Amino acid sequence: MTLNVSPLTLGTSGLGRDTVPGSPEEESAVAFAEQLFASTHAFLDTSNNYAGGRSEAVLGLAIVRIGPDAATRVISKVDCDPETGAFDRERVLRSFDETVARLGVDRLPLLHLHDPYTATFDEAMAQGGAVEGLIELRESGRVDAIGVAAGPVGLMARYVGTGVFDAVLVHNRFTVVDSSAAPVFADAHERGMTVFNAAPFGAGILATGPREGAMYGYRPATPELQEWVSRLERVCVSFGVSLPAVALHYSLRSPLVDSTVVGLSSAHRLTQLDELAATPVPDDLWTELDSLGPAPSTIDDSAYA
Repeated sequence: MTLNVSPLTLGTSGLGRDTVPGSPEEESAVAFAEQLFASTHAFLDTSNNYAGGRSEAVLGLAIVRIGPDAATRVISKVDCDPETGAFDRERVLRSFDETVARLGVDRLPLLHLHDPYTATFDEAMAQGGAVEGLIELRESGRVDAIGVAAGPVGLMARYVGTGVFDAVLVHNRFTVVDSSAAPVFADAHERGMTVFNAAPFGAGILATGPREGAMYGYRPATPELQEWVSRLERVCVSFGVSLPAVALHYSLRSPLVDSTVVGLSSAHRLTQLDELAATPVPDDLWTELDSLGPAPSTIDDSAYA
């Protein structure tokens, strides 16, 4: 099935981090969650392990205040056992139960298998494996759709190729720096899956620009990548648009991507995101971008090939 997504999905991985129930910090986080729900974007993206479960807990408190409509706009993910690393059918069902308890909902529109690194692909697909649990949840009607969310393109290609999933989410691998997820997205698109592209800013340098300590894909940006992004930034300036706007629109304009997932930490960031999405980017800029040649990405998926 194809989900009725909007061009942007709002990520909540940091929501509620280090907050304590009943504290002023939690109240501030809940107020921010209410602002996310009040936006025009269709879905909020969370996970069982985001902020140690606090992301879902805060979203649940916001849902109580807003009403049942908000409950239909949360996408979540099942995660391995944080202590043992177990990621089988039983863990998937338990992870889902933990999630819906925190959110205060009975069902979810979409549930992803999240970062399945503690089980092999064959283990996840086998009888009693994690994917069996997801299929059970879909067949029982407790989730409308199931997906897989991770990074390494070789691994993601295998999961997409099973034909089991309704959606796929890949992060940091479809950006102006690294477009290695394109074949995975193309396959998913052909299969009628909903395609989510996460982290269009590369979790760092494409939002901040080249600077000391800049990151790409959770790794330090190399001097070579810093120099390449400097050249890109000069191209952006020449067309009168910002680097973050170009980074975002690289994903928004792609026919392979149904929704771009961007993590947010404040109401100010939400306003900035909407402004970037509304920024016109001249077509000629993309031609100029091609002339820069391939970027020296820091991503190395060879371990999952």
